[in-house]
Amino acid sequence: MKTQPNPKSPVAAGTKSGGVPPILFVLAAALIWSTGGLFIKATPLDAFQLSFGRTLLAAVTVAILTRREGFRINGLTVVSSVLYAALLLLFVMANKLTTAANAIFLQYTAPVYILILEPLLFKERFRRADVFVVAACLVGMSLFFVGQLRPQDFEGNLTALASGLCFALFLLSLRHPRASGVNRAASVIYGNLLLSLVTLPAFVQGAGALTLKDVAIVVYLGVVQVGLAYTLFTLGMARGVRSLDAGVVGYIEPMLNPVWVFLFLGERPSNWAVTGGCIIIAAVFLHTVVLARRAKTT
Repeated sequence: MKTQPNPKSPVAAGTKSGGVPPILFVLAAALIWSTGGLFIKATPLDAFQLSFGRTLLAAVTVAILTRREGFRINGLTVVSSVLYAALLLLFVMANKLTTAANAIFLQYTAPVYILILEPLLFKERFRRADVFVVAACLVGMSLFFVGQLRPQDFEGNLTALASGLCFALFLLSLRHPRASGVNRAASVIYGNLLLSLVTLPAFVQGAGALTLKDVAIVVYLGVVQVGLAYTLFTLGMARGVRSLDAGVVGYIEPMLNPVWVFLFLGERPSNWAVTGGCIIIAAVFLHTVVLARRAKTT
């Protein structure tokens, strides 16, 4: 028997009005984000050269699309911008040093750091369920360092973990009460601009070797993979998509990221890495769903 959609849900509302269901904006953003590893690996540009063009174009794109929110900043925005710039650079570096699967799965350990740091920073209670998800993720993380690893794989894995830590701190900074007083996209804009300034010398040094393929990849990563995807995600959230739904759909990114790289570039992650990644994603996913259901019944 076909069930009737909840008339108050974002999907039902979008369908009833004849518009695009808001959840599809979030889905499109996750799909676009998932192509990052493929295009980062498809160019011989190093992490610094690639980051310059990508972040400069992303900053301009997000600034244009969110200009009505203003560009005012405060001290917290500065901290958030530095964290955002760091996570972007570390993620690109990780993709250059190790497999795309390792880079994205280990960056998605961010919720583990949040579970540990959130009670300390915001005086919240550390739940018993948090202990199990942290333990499961630690097991998953350890599997990335099992087997025969090249020296750059080990370095890349540590870089990806650092990117996940910066990602967690960035998300926590957005929860701070002072974050609501300014355009939340400001930290993304200024973080991208900061990184473009830091990486400008490396770009100038290698500018003579740029090809049309490199330019096309940089434009795609900056305008589409970061700028457009971020805008689609925030648009879906603004139109009523629940945080849980957005979070669940967002797991498409780490699952598809290594798939695109395998299909188009033939890079195959180790079995240990795949197993560890699945443990991390499953643990965080189930934790998110369980907490959401518990909050719904209280």
